[in-house]
Amino acid sequence: MGHTMIEKIIAHNVGREVKPGDIVTVNSDYVMLDDIMMPFIVSKFKEMGFKKVWDPGKVVIICDHLVPASQVDDTRAYHISCDFAEEQGIGNLHRSDGICHQLMTEAGYVKPGHVVFGTDSHTTTYGCVGAFSTGIGYTEMAGILGTGQLWVRVPSTIKVNITGKLPENVMSKDIILRIIGDLTAAGATYKALEFTGDTVENMSVASRMTMTNMAIEAGAKCGLFAPDAKTAEYCGIELDEFQASLKGDEDAVYEAVMNYKAEDFVPVMAVPSNVDHVVPISELGDVNVDQVFLGSCTNGRLEDLMAAAEILKGKKIAPYVKMIVTPASRKVYKEALANGTLEILSAAGAIITHPSCGLCCGRTGGILTDGEVVVATNNRNFLGRMGTSKVNIYLASPKSAAASALAGKICSAEI
Repeated sequence: MGHTMIEKIIAHNVGREVKPGDIVTVNSDYVMLDDIMMPFIVSKFKEMGFKKVWDPGKVVIICDHLVPASQVDDTRAYHISCDFAEEQGIGNLHRSDGICHQLMTEAGYVKPGHVVFGTDSHTTTYGCVGAFSTGIGYTEMAGILGTGQLWVRVPSTIKVNITGKLPENVMSKDIILRIIGDLTAAGATYKALEFTGDTVENMSVASRMTMTNMAIEAGAKCGLFAPDAKTAEYCGIELDEFQASLKGDEDAVYEAVMNYKAEDFVPVMAVPSNVDHVVPISELGDVNVDQVFLGSCTNGRLEDLMAAAEILKGKKIAPYVKMIVTPASRKVYKEALANGTLEILSAAGAIITHPSCGLCCGRTGGILTDGEVVVATNNRNFLGRMGTSKVNIYLASPKSAAASALAGKICSAEI
């Protein structure tokens, strides 16, 4: 009997074959701690009686949610992060270099086949390079910091097979939103989503990141793409024998298989206030837009900014629309500056901010108020996510977001 990707990764980590439902103790290749959780992690770490982290070189602390500070108490998390890093000899400390999920792969920490945990639900992102990565709470993280290990239940797998060529105005964000809509927000709870087919093989790593980032929105424990030449180039490695074998076997047992034709996808949005309430943009009618947000760990990468710039080049956004652009990292910011993308977006009327989680988690950088409508490229449209509980959040692709900013109302890009 063959094996799925998640079974192979966990089996390699624990040194024996596994099957769905098995409870095993895995060794962490890396852990990611974000600033907003640091006060709780450090407190629990000390409460458990630990004095030293198991391996400082495998711990990454990233200040991204609370920078720049929007409340007085935000600075406390920053100082706790820095003090703990110094106390424990943790050299992997990022002070406002970008969003944690962007940095974990971009900065070279996560590699294909790794097992990685992070104190943020969207840690599933790293499956874009074929790693088993998932979010955990601060108590579990404190335990890992002291031991390097965590028990997990081996997930069953839903295979998502997509074949064909996508329409020009459709991005991977439209794909994952459609899949979440079909599965529902709880349809993949504690399961692995394994993405296959020539459509995903032709995707960039950045596009794959968007899909694994949002796997959690269907409840998935992880989302996985098989490593390939693009993965190796992105990670700056040559795939070894194990990494090259990381794909689901033909005779692997899947809980379910979802088949899609790329040509059938259309631009969609998740409408207020559930991520799985997904509707084709053509069916949304006449909805005026107050603000557009382009950024986050879902869609703040260079190709996302460039896709929006393609729509906006030589044009102006609607005069009553605020458009906020937040690159996912300093590297993305510099690349977008160097190739003229930020100039195009700025000339169109967009506000460019420094890299951070900011608006996505409703801390800073453009929160909204009662009755306002925002079209956003991030991953959640829950009540109160980006301002008051009466803000209407529509989740969209970068192309659809840019087109909506231009028109001043919800629409898709006409390409």
